[in-house]
Amino acid sequence: MCEDVAKQLEQLKSQLAIHNYRYYVLDEPSITDAEYDDLYKQLVALEAQHPELITPDSPTQRVGDTPREGMASVPHPIKLYSLSNVFNAEELAEWARRAGDDGSLDLGECPYVAELKLDGLAVSLLYHNGLLVRALTRGDGTTGEDITANVRTIHSIPLKIPVAPCEIPVPEWLEVRGEVVMPITSFLALNQRQEELGQKLFANPRNAGAGAVRQLDPKMTAARNLDAYLYDAHRLAFIGGTVENPNLSESNEALAATHWQSLEQLATWGFKVNPVRKACQTLSNVEQFISQWDHDRHTLDVASDGIVIKINSLAVQDALGFTAKSPRWATAWKYPPEVKTTVVKAIELSLGRTGVITPVAILEPVKLAGTTVQRASLHNFEELAKKDVRVGDTVRVQKAAEIIPEVLGVDMRGPEPQPQPYVAPILCPACGAHTHQYEGEVALRCSNPLTCPAQQQLRLEHWVSRNALDIAGVGSALIEQLIAAGHIHTPADLYRLTVDQLATLERMGEKSAQNAIAAIEASKQQPLHRLLVAMGIRHVGSEAALLLAKPFGNLAALANTTVEELIAIDGIGPKVADSVVAFFTLPQTQMLLDELEILGLNLTQQGGGALELLSNALEGQSIVVTGTLPTLSREQAETLIRQHGGKPASSVSKKTAFVVAGEAAGSKLTKAEALGVPVLSEATFLECLKNRT
Repeated sequence: MCEDVAKQLEQLKSQLAIHNYRYYVLDEPSITDAEYDDLYKQLVALEAQHPELITPDSPTQRVGDTPREGMASVPHPIKLYSLSNVFNAEELAEWARRAGDDGSLDLGECPYVAELKLDGLAVSLLYHNGLLVRALTRGDGTTGEDITANVRTIHSIPLKIPVAPCEIPVPEWLEVRGEVVMPITSFLALNQRQEELGQKLFANPRNAGAGAVRQLDPKMTAARNLDAYLYDAHRLAFIGGTVENPNLSESNEALAATHWQSLEQLATWGFKVNPVRKACQTLSNVEQFISQWDHDRHTLDVASDGIVIKINSLAVQDALGFTAKSPRWATAWKYPPEVKTTVVKAIELSLGRTGVITPVAILEPVKLAGTTVQRASLHNFEELAKKDVRVGDTVRVQKAAEIIPEVLGVDMRGPEPQPQPYVAPILCPACGAHTHQYEGEVALRCSNPLTCPAQQQLRLEHWVSRNALDIAGVGSALIEQLIAAGHIHTPADLYRLTVDQLATLERMGEKSAQNAIAAIEASKQQPLHRLLVAMGIRHVGSEAALLLAKPFGNLAALANTTVEELIAIDGIGPKVADSVVAFFTLPQTQMLLDELEILGLNLTQQGGGALELLSNALEGQSIVVTGTLPTLSREQAETLIRQHGGKPASSVSKKTAFVVAGEAAGSKLTKAEALGVPVLSEATFLECLKNRT
């Protein structure tokens, strides 16, 4: 029986690895997301029943669960060198001469390989019998940081190299080197989130990606949507208790004769390699490639700042060797950053959906890094004051990492200079409310989170979301239509909608309109803690909302509390307390509360059934939920625990009654097993509750 299960597990892992490779490496998925999810759920279910058969190469083990205490420094088996740089044709020709292009070495029929230089973080991956066992940063070239847990979250890096079909078998010990990068689309989305939260923006994808790889929590790395391109492989040996490379030449030649063949071999083994590469017969071919990609690189979803040129023959590479810092057989042509001057026509204020106000320079159109630039963010008012940019000034602009237009500084004052620097607004440009800067933030915010029109879309989307009032059938598309039609401006307006108003909207028939209105009406009975989440009070999430709702019991009591009373609640700190009191002192909040009461919303912790006591089956028991459950969110599972008298806990101890574990349960599952704490699947947990009630 166990052998049959093990075989089934191996088949599922193999299928998922193939589909993972096709999706993340080839970008050619052969099944739908739903079909992939179904296979994944089958694997999760089998592993939950047989945790003793879980292996490190399983797709369920990509994301760890516990932040690491620190990153260990580990010696590299082979030193990682930095590349030397060239900046023009003369310097490139001089490098080629030193590398044997003068006839002193036989470079073969195809002497060079040119590859787009990806702007990322260099990594070294160690595989033993095809399994990923360690990943290191470049570090100082001799020693790197152990980032294994984080690298395992990057889907384009195989956890296991398929052993067949391969003309060249995977060595017992194999080191693969490459670059971890953050796609430009992911970088822009990350910075947008940072800006909306009033947090510091990342300068470029490389910094954001490198920071993600070096996070102590692998889940933070996984959330950054990183990618990886590999370009080098070495056969290693296990000698005297350490993994090392006794002979670089023999190691390389055992895998391939040329760098081009090495790239092809890596692709055969399932690694993602740089698609922008060319085998060049002459230095003139290299220069043509450099010229072509000076423009074309701007069309890609990955940041690049140059072209890497390598001698193709690995035997010649070995003969050339290294300087103290760089390989003699490779160099990097660096594209110079394009900087142009243009005139500031105006400085406008951009208001984000979470109330962050950003100054934006409106420019005379200028061609920059492949596109026409007319707007450039000045990021925040501290940055604007530092650069002292004024309307009419001629400024220097470039694209940060050749992606985001930015103003470097003033080149020349305008012919009619403004006498005073630009002053940060004291009133919101959208609603006229006072602006506010929270301690520890550089962002300036609108102080009116409830009725500011620039924030209404996000505010309403949050109000109806699953973790807030959970209004089924009312999503972002419908909210957008309702705002455009002038039917809603504030959350209270949702409860004044009629079936007729909804039925006239695009893709909304009579039945759909009735269902939406019924869902809105039902949301009136949700308990207080969900209403608090819906209000979007700064620093108040689901857990804090529960802590606030329990002792006060109704919204009126909470709205009239003090900071001192709030801090006295176990789990509520000064930051949350200050935010809650500030929120309820806003006139807009008072108006909303009055409206909600008139409209018939439940303003107490009773009702809605979310915390209605269903039984005392778990009374006094401390229970931990970990991992991703098949059907329940963690919040839903913890709500069930509370409804049956139990107490959700965040860590496993000897006092833990049992653990409910799902996919990627990580160290909490391991600790539970070590302590002998019972571990239940979601299905067993639900069955247990059913039998006890």
